[in-house]
Amino acid sequence: MRKASPLTEESPQEKTPAASPKPLVAIVGRPNVGKSALFNRLIGFRKALVEDMPGTTRDRLYADVEWGEQTFALVDTGGLEPTGDEGYAPLVRRQVELALAEADVIVFVVDGRDGITSTDLEIADLLRRGRKPVILAANKADNEERREAAVQFYELALGDPIPVSAFHGLGLAELMDQLVALLPGAMAVEPMAIGALRLAIVGRPNVGKSMLLNAILGQERVIVSEEPGTTRDAIDTPFHYQDQELVLIDTAGIRRRGRIQGGLEKHSVLRAQDAIDRGDVALLVTDARDGITAQDTHIAGYVAEAAKGLVVAINKWDLMPADEETRKAFAKAAQARLRFAPWAPLRFVSAKEGTGIEGLLATALAAGAARERRVPTAELNVAMRKAVAAHSPPSVQGRRLKLLYVTQAQTRPPTFVFFVNNASLLHFSYRRYLENCIRRTFGFQGTALKLVFRSRVEE
Repeated sequence: MRKASPLTEESPQEKTPAASPKPLVAIVGRPNVGKSALFNRLIGFRKALVEDMPGTTRDRLYADVEWGEQTFALVDTGGLEPTGDEGYAPLVRRQVELALAEADVIVFVVDGRDGITSTDLEIADLLRRGRKPVILAANKADNEERREAAVQFYELALGDPIPVSAFHGLGLAELMDQLVALLPGAMAVEPMAIGALRLAIVGRPNVGKSMLLNAILGQERVIVSEEPGTTRDAIDTPFHYQDQELVLIDTAGIRRRGRIQGGLEKHSVLRAQDAIDRGDVALLVTDARDGITAQDTHIAGYVAEAAKGLVVAINKWDLMPADEETRKAFAKAAQARLRFAPWAPLRFVSAKEGTGIEGLLATALAAGAARERRVPTAELNVAMRKAVAAHSPPSVQGRRLKLLYVTQAQTRPPTFVFFVNNASLLHFSYRRYLENCIRRTFGFQGTALKLVFRSRVEE
């Protein structure tokens, strides 16, 4: 039996924007990127024909969508070929232009499997000139590799690409949340309103983590004992500090892997590591009498690998000589041990005496703010061009890395995407040099940074 045309499948409830006061969202993109599959997924049933063949959709297709308390009209469009002059291409282009003209928000769908094409670049240029809100959806991001590869679409200069899979229904909640926030009359959501700043208190057993939590809160929130291993669960405690909502996460002590016993202790350590992963800033508590131990550096390394904020709390400082020379010598030795994270500030505290707590919290808040910082693309590129001019990349077998473009992909953690001629020419020392240049120019004290290098043309 012949399949019905999309125009014959309209439901009685369907309304075009001309008959409805609802905001309108248009889905656009080149042929065969999955626009109709996304349309069907968002409206909740199969309305648009979906075939693995370019040009299946030609006319505009409308349906109403509800998300939260917001209702809007969604329109599916045919594959756009801005310069196509043969067959249906001009007619489809006219339909897309009409949809763009009446839309309040545009969802630009690209193929996360194929990467950026010349047609994508042409459509992106058209949308930028249209001056309407655009959400960039990188479709077919069915696995972790494709989700990470979505950063390449920053080159389109249309904001943060959202990895989605219309086929599997992945990433659609984030897409819809951002979409409704852009609709007329929607309330803008500040980044920190999404959740409180989460501070994970981590460290070796018996360094005073629970006592530090009690000192911060000013009450006996958790049990404190001289016996190592008293804390087993990761305990979340919300509280307010200087009009800011925070969550303290007390964790079990993390011992060296060879000394971790089975059963409860093993699960406690796993929960502590999970607390680092779901936290924003880690407060690494150390014992001043021991200096910075190998296990302290191991935990700090885990925090750095997780790309979190890090503040090192030198606890039990009340047991150390009070002179400034002792403090300076300790700081110098500690920074040498933590040379892989020179951006992590040190704070000297005494949980027992309650000293240094205000400074510790102020530093943690500053680290949290650094994780939210976003550098304008133009300023970032100027700084990186100066960095390259001051110190060129080393030559690798007669070839040299060329920096084409850089942008900040996201915050929490601050992530910078470098588009280069060939990422395989990057030496780890030059990566460290570029990171140091970013920090010298823009700050980011207290938080790890992520630098991602993408080849413009894979070789």
